[in-house]
Amino acid sequence: MWKPPEKIRWKPEPGHLPDAEERAAAALFSPLLSGRLALRNRTWVPAMVPWRATDNGHVTPEVLDWYGRFARGRPAVIVVEATGIRDVPSGPLLRIGHDRFLDGLEQLVDVVRRESGGTTRLFIQLIDFLAIKRRPDRVKFLQRFLTVTPQHRQVLGMGDTDEADVRQAMIAMTDSELEPVLAAREFEALTKGYREQVNDMHLDHIRDLPQVLPELFAEAASRASRAGFDGVELHYAHAYTMASFLSATNRRDDGYGGAADARVRLPLEVYEAVRKTVPDDFIVGSRFLASEEVAGGSSLDDVCHFATAFARAGMDFLSLSRGGKFDDAKQPKVGAAAYPYTGPSGYECMPQYISDEKGPFGRNMAATKTIREAVRRAGFNTPVVAAGGIHNFDMAEAALNDGTADIIGAARQALADPDWFRKLETGHGGEIRLCEYTNYCEGLDQNHKQVTCKLWDRVQLDEPGVRKSSDGKRRLIAPDWTPE
Repeated sequence: MWKPPEKIRWKPEPGHLPDAEERAAAALFSPLLSGRLALRNRTWVPAMVPWRATDNGHVTPEVLDWYGRFARGRPAVIVVEATGIRDVPSGPLLRIGHDRFLDGLEQLVDVVRRESGGTTRLFIQLIDFLAIKRRPDRVKFLQRFLTVTPQHRQVLGMGDTDEADVRQAMIAMTDSELEPVLAAREFEALTKGYREQVNDMHLDHIRDLPQVLPELFAEAASRASRAGFDGVELHYAHAYTMASFLSATNRRDDGYGGAADARVRLPLEVYEAVRKTVPDDFIVGSRFLASEEVAGGSSLDDVCHFATAFARAGMDFLSLSRGGKFDDAKQPKVGAAAYPYTGPSGYECMPQYISDEKGPFGRNMAATKTIREAVRRAGFNTPVVAAGGIHNFDMAEAALNDGTADIIGAARQALADPDWFRKLETGHGGEIRLCEYTNYCEGLDQNHKQVTCKLWDRVQLDEPGVRKSSDGKRRLIAPDWTPE
């Protein structure tokens, strides 16, 4: 993962631990009632992909353990990991693109209801993503996969040369020599691996995305409702299809790209299709980027426009993230696929304790506040979820009281200690296991290994009933906690 050159070391702090009177008056533990969205307090566990589903996208006992453990911490909301809406292979990621997935998803809902005592609302994040291929072997790509065009021949001055000789000439070149010979997308396919983009209008299935995606999302949301979920979070963030439509890099010429109004058109149409398909009391919100953090990405004004449009359409919440794009991802090794959290924008999504002068904590707060203010100025009270390095009571309470957010999301801190909200609420804040923001968990995710936290994954390994990682070296969920 990319790291800032300054390499300043930051340390998370437990902050002020509230007494009983402060806890009773705290915004963090106050109820929220906004339209359809009713929460017992303002605590929220964002979606995290733990790599525990089967290769066919089904719920496993390990998936049930993962969400059951978060549920025992009694947050107001848990958002289930990014779950694929298409009925296509996607590795050990959950899927919801067919009715055959319903049985496992129903079990997941039941586990969270039981383990939280019915206090936690459960949403599932719905995602679409385009095809991406592994970085190819250089010689194989130039010998077999690249289509030799008249443009290549012209640049090389080999107009009438046999194709095999043209290919050999390119193989003999260095990458820097070859770059001006190949089209930009060809060079990217060679050096990083081929990746479909929403701008690929020459591909029928890409051109047809606006006609296809609303129905796919709506069908997935309907299944979520039938499985018993309280709502869905439409994944409009990071490196994936819907975020790419919102991005200023979207140059489609079919009314779905270019100006901000055109770029937000499909996300709104997806929402409208979902809303028409699910029951009236079913929650539908979205997660999108406060900042793309890549050259040519959407401006903060653009994002304020998107957020206001989502609120006007009737979304039940707006959850804000940051960065995590393919545009600046690190070059993968041959045989590996690009990972969108390895470049500077990926760092903005998951900053670690080695950082720059801004530090890793609350890095998304200023943009989140600006976006919420824009939504309020437009006359909408849509709840806004803030996230990004929040790990103590002071940070959470400040964000709620200064107008930054209405709900506090914490992913890595919840992974470090699934009970941290509950410990604060019950006066056991001194027992919180504080995330160190080393991004140990992110490293596991990048390698598609079962995600755990180094603060607990080798603790009490011999405890009866402990389910371990596939290599047998790590426990898969945090040890249980019971307040004295």
